Amino acid sequence: MTPVQPRRSVWAYAEGLTPVAIVWLALVGWLAALLYGRANWSEQADEATVREWIDEARNFRKTLPELVRDYVRLREDDPTGLPEKRAEIEEHIRGLAEPTRAFLNQLPSFPIVYRLEVEFPSLPGLPEPDRIVWESPLPRPRQQNQTRIRVLEYRPLGDGDPRAVIRCEYQLHAFNKLQRREEERRETSLVAIGVLLTATVLAVLFGYRFLKRERERELQRLATQADAEHRERELLEIRLRQQEAERTRDELDRRLLQQQLEAANLEKRANEAEKESLEIKSQLYASIGIMAGSYAHNIKNLLVRPNDLLARCLEADGMTRDQAGMLHEVRSTLGTVTERLQQILRTVRRDPGKSEVTRVDLNRLVRDTVGTWSGMSLEKWKLRISTDVSAEPLWVRGDLSHLQQAVENLVFNARDATFEMRNYLVDAARTDRTVDPAARRQRLIEAYGWKGEVTLATRREGSAAVLEIRDNGIGMSEEVQQNCLRTHYSTKRDNAIYEGYSAGMGLGLSFVAVVLEHHGAELEIASEPLKGAAFRIRFPLAEAEPSAERAADAIS
Repeated sequence: MTPVQPRRSVWAYAEGLTPVAIVWLALVGWLAALLYGRANWSEQADEATVREWIDEARNFRKTLPELVRDYVRLREDDPTGLPEKRAEIEEHIRGLAEPTRAFLNQLPSFPIVYRLEVEFPSLPGLPEPDRIVWESPLPRPRQQNQTRIRVLEYRPLGDGDPRAVIRCEYQLHAFNKLQRREEERRETSLVAIGVLLTATVLAVLFGYRFLKRERERELQRLATQADAEHRERELLEIRLRQQEAERTRDELDRRLLQQQLEAANLEKRANEAEKESLEIKSQLYASIGIMAGSYAHNIKNLLVRPNDLLARCLEADGMTRDQAGMLHEVRSTLGTVTERLQQILRTVRRDPGKSEVTRVDLNRLVRDTVGTWSGMSLEKWKLRISTDVSAEPLWVRGDLSHLQQAVENLVFNARDATFEMRNYLVDAARTDRTVDPAARRQRLIEAYGWKGEVTLATRREGSAAVLEIRDNGIGMSEEVQQNCLRTHYSTKRDNAIYEGYSAGMGLGLSFVAVVLEHHGAELEIASEPLKGAAFRIRFPLAEAEPSAERAADAIS
């Protein structure tokens, strides 16, 4: 222990002096920042003065930035008026800069302008940039300590808009101002040196006092070290007793290890059983894929003949435009069936827990879904499907096939809710005995003519992309909301309303819940009986690459 003691003392001294060193360095940094700020604030003020002069000076009715905006607008919309506007800008620049040459060195803070330029970048028809320049005939001074030409450059249309740039090369001739600035710098430097010397003296005094106190503590530790050696002998006896206790503990540890070995054997057998279960599951998915492939092949063979007949009908003469349009629509529908069959086949062939993750634009997913089902919804379902998508692309990462099926399941769920609402309105009108037969007949007509509405909306909320599917259907009670995501839970089973729509199995919303869980999305349900329902899904937002955004816009 004795050889280690000096090293511990050195670290103790260093730790004790660290706060003083940190405070001293912070003070030096603050003084340096103060001196630097004092040295540069006047240049910033000069730039602000010149920029305000350019922004606010009005030789005629408009300022230079306003004339530049008009010129940019004419370049983009009506180039025929450019010569007249260019002459107006040249006259305005001349009116700004000529007085600086005429009253040279007569006003202390009046700027001397050597060059005033407005540059417009090149256009597709103009390979060279367009410049409007005023050049002073005065000779430029040589670069010295107190005399240098400054360049002010800014964009009058906004910092991020490159369509126009104003440059001004100037010099503020103010010798008295420079002298005052140098005097202020000297005074500030003297004050800073005084404060720094005072802080250094205080730091030295504090360090001396700290080292003295640490030396006294070191002497006290050396005095107590003899007592520690005496106590060490007593500790040896205690350690002998501890060794006896450790032997007893080792025996207990041996028994514990034996129990852990048995537990490991049990875990190994459990892992083997799980592995066998996964193999059986994989074989099951492989069998399903083979069976689905066989069905898909047979269905595609069945579609060959209808496609051939449609092609012959479209080639025939004497067909009206309406007939040709309907045949084209049937042909497009058969193509959509084939494409969707391929998507479903790819989904069935792989484990539902595994996904083919790609970038997916929620806006495009919504538009494709509405484009697929909007025609059938109006003709067969008496349902209007509309969209309210965000103006910007909403990119998320996910499996496109799974997301398509999840969105369609939510749309079908909304469709079924509108069916129930229409049936409820019809029953209410038919059983209402409080009105006369004519009024009841009118209510029945309105109930049968009632149309459901489903809206698919997207928006961005912070770092999340929100997909909301709203309907004006029958709504849900609190109990239904709590249980609707459970597998095989359904309020539609054995209901004649849904005959022919593959409803009532209680699998649609449970499939949606599984897909959203795999995509890290959150589902929120808001509904009341007879007041419709809203399903809001929040996906983690994945920013798209610029090239991917341009490609998606080109495809759209």
